[in-house]
Amino acid sequence: MSRFWADFRLFWFDVVRIFALSDGEGDDVGKRQATVSTRAAWVSGGVLAAAAILLVLWFAGNWGRGEAAAALRAQAGSNAALDVAVLRSELDQERSLPFILAQDPDIVATLQHPDPASIAALNRKLATLKDGTGANVIYLLNRGATAIASSNWQDATSFVGVNYAFRPYYVRAVQDGQAEYFALGNVSLQSGLYISRRIEVDGVVLGVIVVKVEFREVEKVWGQSGADVYVTDPRGIVLLSSVPGWRFLTQAPLSPREIAAIHASAQFGDAALTKLPFGPAGEALGGDFVAISGHRLFLASAQPVGSTAWQLHVLLPARAALAAGAYTGRLTGLGITLPLLVLLGIMLYWRERSQRRGREEAAARAELERRVALRTADLQLSNARLVAEIEERQKIEVKLQTSRDELAQVNRIAMLGQITAGLAHEVNQPVAAIRSYADNAAVFLSRDDAEGARQNLATIAQLTELIGTITGELRGFSRKATGAIGPTRVKDVVDSALLLVGIRARQQAVELTADDAGPALHVIANRVRLSQVLVNLLQNALEATESRAYPKLHIGVVARGDEVRLSVADNGPGIAPEIMAALFTPFVTTKPRGVGLGLVISKDIIDEFGGRLDVTSTPDQGTCFMLSLRKALS
Repeated sequence: MSRFWADFRLFWFDVVRIFALSDGEGDDVGKRQATVSTRAAWVSGGVLAAAAILLVLWFAGNWGRGEAAAALRAQAGSNAALDVAVLRSELDQERSLPFILAQDPDIVATLQHPDPASIAALNRKLATLKDGTGANVIYLLNRGATAIASSNWQDATSFVGVNYAFRPYYVRAVQDGQAEYFALGNVSLQSGLYISRRIEVDGVVLGVIVVKVEFREVEKVWGQSGADVYVTDPRGIVLLSSVPGWRFLTQAPLSPREIAAIHASAQFGDAALTKLPFGPAGEALGGDFVAISGHRLFLASAQPVGSTAWQLHVLLPARAALAAGAYTGRLTGLGITLPLLVLLGIMLYWRERSQRRGREEAAARAELERRVALRTADLQLSNARLVAEIEERQKIEVKLQTSRDELAQVNRIAMLGQITAGLAHEVNQPVAAIRSYADNAAVFLSRDDAEGARQNLATIAQLTELIGTITGELRGFSRKATGAIGPTRVKDVVDSALLLVGIRARQQAVELTADDAGPALHVIANRVRLSQVLVNLLQNALEATESRAYPKLHIGVVARGDEVRLSVADNGPGIAPEIMAALFTPFVTTKPRGVGLGLVISKDIIDEFGGRLDVTSTPDQGTCFMLSLRKALS
């Protein structure tokens, strides 16, 4: 380490000397010219390096911003699909209500005989249905389009007695049998979707049942998503929005004739129908980015709402994400460029220094030759001492390198022995049995006992299959997992883990037991990665029980409802409270050679499966790790 700092100080002393031109008496013209030339070269190199860094920052910033934009597009598309699903679910639920009510005998009877008693009973029935279905208002229109019963019959904004012949949802329902129409209520002054259904008996139209849905809860859910969401009709008019102030604004300006027609229909009351406060965000970002009120930047994504003519739009805040992407890209670019530039500078420096040292050595040799006659004896003695020191140092370095190589070779051999010892022991027994059964088969064949020979050969086949199972399981466990998550048989995972850690458990004389998982029990996981977690927990448990006189370890399998719990319990000394508090924190470990990442990785894997990894520990009584996983259909 001291040698490194000495070379480092020498490097900077030389750089400073290059820039500090001296006019002392000992400097000649050649030295000054060489120094000026070297300084000019360093200045030129610095300018080029700065230009390269600026260029890398520009490209890396654009790359990082592009990556962030792609991530935003994927997130916006996912959010839009989810929001469309929520809206369609609400629509499908409410559309079934008019269809059912159009066939209700009480409603048909009231339309045929609208006496006060039947109307009062129907009002109460509609109010009960409204509370149970989530609709905002349910009301019944007679053949003349006058509301004769309504779920809000007791409210100040009751629809009873109001004529709705001017509403398209009444006209279309009478003509086509059903209709959907989004508008602002002329009584309640609340906007919503009116779903209507014609009621007829023997081809005679009796009336129309109407259900109004206001989507307030859906808009509330959108408002909690962190993005701005709104729905437009084919004309680009905002019908629903998580931002209340955007309702009845338009994506593009409407013509005066269109505005006049909409006002005449009273669909949206006296709404101004002005354009949304959106503007272009600049060509560099792409057409799907918009600026709101001139400074708020959003990524816009749209998806059609199936079974309607609507479009759902999602606006994700983009400025911070793009800035973070550009910052990350620039950091990445600097992280790659700066070390390369530093390495290039060091290489150029050492090249120049080597050349300068060569010139100095040549001058020194000339001076030495000039004075050799005067100081021959001293130089010979000094040279002999120097040669002896160099040879001694070389011998020491050779011995040190040889010792290092031998130590590395011994360590590799020891590690190879630890890995193969258990496997050799497991395979040796079936190999010996194969030899014995093969000899017996030869004896049976010499006696013309074909059945005995066939049985011995069948046993040999089973033993070779066992050897293949052991080596195949080790090969399968070492293979990189595909990452696919799906139904996984619990028994396969437990058997795999027992096979991999069973050798060490038998060597430690650990009593290793496991519950029978059964062939039909499956969980949602990845087989190789779940085996990795279980083997890791078993290895930790084996290490924890090394100091126990009677070490025990148990694998529990319990299925409860839609959840399966795998547990690994030991009778070790338990986990200290201070370690337990930060057990799943990276680099926290109780092992002398551990790095503290095994449990962190295991917890991340179980979280990815949608499960949980919990732990309970009692001092001197052992530890139990619990894997809670989703049960899958077998």
